[in-house]
Formats: sequence, structure tokens, C-alpha cells
Amino acid sequence: MSAMPKAGQLQQPAAARTKRVVVAMPAYRAARTLEKTVNALPANAADALLLVDDASPDDTVAVANRLGLQVRVHPKNLGYGGNQKTCYDEALRLGADIVVLLHPDFQYDPRAVPALVAPIMAGRADFTFGSRFAGGADPRLGGMPLYRYIGNKLTTTLMNALLGTQFTETHSGFKAYSRRFLEAAPYRTYSDDFVFDTQILLEAVAGGFPIQEVPIPTRYTEESSSIGIRRSLRYIEQSLLLAWQTRHERRRR
Repeated sequence: MSAMPKAGQLQQPAAARTKRVVVAMPAYRAARTLEKTVNALPANAADALLLVDDASPDDTVAVANRLGLQVRVHPKNLGYGGNQKTCYDEALRLGADIVVLLHPDFQYDPRAVPALVAPIMAGRADFTFGSRFAGGADPRLGGMPLYRYIGNKLTTTLMNALLGTQFTETHSGFKAYSRRFLEAAPYRTYSDDFVFDTQILLEAVAGGFPIQEVPIPTRYTEESSSIGIRRSLRYIEQSLLLAWQTRHERRRR
């Protein structure tokens, strides 16, 4: 394995970069996949790499320290949403103008980070996310389980109907945000569970922030993190309820 660049070495020339980019990785049991995730990042993708460890019982923190990442550690597990809250707090504290959320389980292709950042860098969006369905792509070819494919398609259709949007996917965990959006969003009040992702998307939609999808490849491996069917159903139920509430709140304005 090649030597890893330190976070401070991930720099574009000053003339090329106009905004500071921090890639934030919410980690839990990521020791086996973290190094290849960081290795796959383009050398000029970010100004800093931040890892927030959610009380992993494995060597995630040791690997992150060896790679020279900015590391924050939760003394107890706070959940996926709780981890994101720390990611954004710390990324903003590090001076980020753009924050990229990248899972260190290697499910999302780190090479797509510049594509996520570009619309925000150009001022065309405040929120971007990677879509595995954009352009008519079939994520089953990348290993997406059938039940997740059906659930994603169905709930995205229902979410679009409730919100008046035309997203090809509403459940991506690969995102980028402008500092302006994160400072406006009350994300610290959101759930500590997986429905955090829906809450922050709804905040952007309801607030009229420009959102752009970016096509990304799909890949599922044995190391890819996933939630079980029961928690998935609970997440879908909560997401649709929140979308319905958002629809009615917007109608009352």
C-alpha cells in the first residue's frame, strides 16, 4: 500500500481553489476500509480530511492517526445522526467553506468528491448529493440488494410527490454542503438516528436552497455498512411522515 498523504498535503494551488474544502468521514468500525477510502481520494480533492469516530471497538482511530487525518472521537456511540452533527461542527471549526460527507466504508467512490464540490464552488448549489439512479443508471448492477432498490425507488417517488421535487434518489449518504447552508440549518436539533439524512434534505428543500444531484457509481461489498430491514422500514416511515409534514407547512405559508 502506498504511503498516505497527510491532510495538510491535500492542497490545490491557491489560484485554482477559491473555497476551503473539508471532507468529513463519519466512522464506525472502519479500520479495514479507511485506508483505501483515503487512498482513492484525488490528491487535490480537499484542504483537510476529518474523521469522527463513533466509539468504534476496532482500530479505526489508530488507522486514522497513522494516515495523518484530523481525528475526533466520541467516548460513547452517538448514532449516525449524532456523528454527522460532530462532523459538521468540527468541519466548520476547521474553516470549511464546503463540507463533503464521505463514508469511510468505501461504498461511495471517493473519486467523485470533485464532482460533488464543483457546483458549490461555482455558486450553482448549496447542497449536492450523489445519485446512484441519475441518468437512468441501475444500481443493482453495482450490487445494490433488491429490497433496497425497490425501497429506494418507491420512497423516492413518494417523497417527490409530497415535496414537488424531481430527485432520482432521496437516500444518498454521499453529500456536500456550503457553509452558508450548514450555518442556516438547525442540524443540531435533528435526530441522532438515520432519519437525520431526511431532515437535512427537507431543510434544504423547504428553505429554497439550490440542490443538485451528481451521478455516482454504485458498489456494495461485504464491508459496506447497511442497516437491517426493520430499521430501514422505520427510517422510511419517519422520512415519509416528515415529508408530509413539510408539504403541509409549506402550504400554510
